[in-house]
Amino acid sequence: MSPSINQQRRHFLGIAAGTVVAAKFGLFGSARAQTKAALPAIKAGAHTSIGPVKQINAGVLDVGYVEIGPASGPAVILLHGWPYDIHSYADVAPALAEAGYRVIVPHLRGYGPTRFLSGDTMRSGQPVAVSADIIALMDALKIEKAVLGGYDWGARTANIMAVLWPERCKAMVSVSGYLIGSQAAGKMPLPPKAELQWWYQFYFATERGREGYAKNRHDFAKLIWQLASPQWKFDDATYDRSAVAFDNPDHVDIVIHNYRWRLGLAEGEAKYDAFEKTLAQAPVIAIPTITMEGDANGAPHPEPAAYAKKFSGHYQHRQLPGGIGHNLPQEAPQEFTQAIIDVSKL
Repeated sequence: MSPSINQQRRHFLGIAAGTVVAAKFGLFGSARAQTKAALPAIKAGAHTSIGPVKQINAGVLDVGYVEIGPASGPAVILLHGWPYDIHSYADVAPALAEAGYRVIVPHLRGYGPTRFLSGDTMRSGQPVAVSADIIALMDALKIEKAVLGGYDWGARTANIMAVLWPERCKAMVSVSGYLIGSQAAGKMPLPPKAELQWWYQFYFATERGREGYAKNRHDFAKLIWQLASPQWKFDDATYDRSAVAFDNPDHVDIVIHNYRWRLGLAEGEAKYDAFEKTLAQAPVIAIPTITMEGDANGAPHPEPAAYAKKFSGHYQHRQLPGGIGHNLPQEAPQEFTQAIIDVSKL
């Protein structure tokens, strides 16, 4: 889950300075106050399905994805997190399609029907590898440039794409802000309360954790949903629609590798070493960006002031009231959809 440990550190060390910058440039405000009346009302949970799911070979994967909206419309790619799936955008995607966008919602590696093309490919959860997957998907779909939207792993993926492939990224909506980290940062200890929030990361560092997640992934992921969005009253049917995606044969390997890699307990792929050196510098993101945060996000996340200076282009932050948790697109589809539309015009 997001953000990286590096971001937690910037939160504790840079919060005061960031607050001054944010106040000076007016970066804060209520998302509900900024929402335009022109967008038709979107009721959270109105759509119980998203599809149909298509398949396409892209890079090392056979990617399962949903595509809706006019083929000639501006491309928008929506990226889910862990432990969630494409249903996070069940209400957002059709609203954007209705507004004229070509909307792509892929299952990330290790989720749903997305499969590796070769049994020999490393089952890596390295964040830059996930980002490269999306660039390969864009190539396969002949999308030159797209607006990106994401939360959790999806936001981190979008952040990395914006740094490494800015020419492919028109703009971005990033829940919980700037999430680029590094293995070096991940090895550094945090204050006790911050470490406590990462309990599952330490669990995954053990073989007991791998076996426990493999055996109990349905109930484990449901617990994460409850902790990350404590005021979201989702029902069993809503959860079960997403939980099917965790039955992917590579899911456990991808998830475990992701969290072990962050702590420096697992090696990444050598072909990404140069990219990792760039990302370890925590580079500024230059594309137009709207960051968002719910007022009831129970997952580890930085305060907005801690990352305000990491965006050098057109930038806004939108704070959502009303008990909105970690899975912001599914809990607040109206505000997320509006943010995508707004950032696409910056």
